[in-house]
Amino acid sequence: MQTNRPGAAARNGMAGSPAGENLGALRHHESLASDRPAVPVFFLSDSTGISAETMGNAILIQFPYLRFDRRLIPFINSVEEARKVVAILDAAMDGPVTPLAFATAAVEEIRTELRRSRCPIIDFFDLHMARVEAILHAKGERVASQLHGVGDIKRYNARMAAVEYAIEHDDGQSLRALGKADVILVAPSRCGKTPTTMYLALQHGVFVANYPLVEEDLEQTELPRPIRALRDRCFGITTTPARLRQVRQERRPHSTYASLEQCTWELRRAEALFSAHNLPTINSSAKSVEEMSTVILQRLAAKD
Repeated sequence: MQTNRPGAAARNGMAGSPAGENLGALRHHESLASDRPAVPVFFLSDSTGISAETMGNAILIQFPYLRFDRRLIPFINSVEEARKVVAILDAAMDGPVTPLAFATAAVEEIRTELRRSRCPIIDFFDLHMARVEAILHAKGERVASQLHGVGDIKRYNARMAAVEYAIEHDDGQSLRALGKADVILVAPSRCGKTPTTMYLALQHGVFVANYPLVEEDLEQTELPRPIRALRDRCFGITTTPARLRQVRQERRPHSTYASLEQCTWELRRAEALFSAHNLPTINSSAKSVEEMSTVILQRLAAKD
């Protein structure tokens, strides 16, 4: 929360500092960081390591002027493997920069072995499990693979079915069972439909189809016939002409398809189409796949 109280700026070391000086200080920090060697960072897990990476990176992103050399070490399934990891961590400790490790290992024997390392370890499991157990007045099982393993068979099967559906209905390849979709992503080519489709399917088990708007669609004022009756499930995706041109240039360099004029025209027509039919719209140039997916999930929840 920001404040305009007189002492606030002084306490933050910014009293009387012009904006230019503050900017200069930021650049100074950035140049200092570029002179430092990268900090070795390890993500350790007895499962996939996705949680360790996600939570660890959420912390590391708060240090934008430091460089990190990241390494994932998943599936530490035995004490012997944990000892090998400890050797890797201790070797890193002998380097010029103190390393850092983030761990989500659940098995007590493996966690105990990892703690023998001289490397500082942020143990997310240890930090939170004991408190949750105290609140719930129950003992957790403390076994691996509960979050990203098969775990809940019903949920796992639902996610795999959603992935198969997403692959079949990617980029308008199939219109079969289009009515089964929970969500239909609509956009010109290369606006970010496929990554969002796959993320929603794999992570959340949402049945997603994506439909590419081609020139014929963009020259009309009605939604394309295959999705016309499914308007309430459609989400429009846009981006900026410059970003779309950049992505298309990587696919078809120096083509009309990748020209700034073509990108501008397609996006303008797509936005007009979305507006005319009151479709919720997401700008993929300003949001990550995770953020876009969250917006879509919130919309779906609001319909229930």
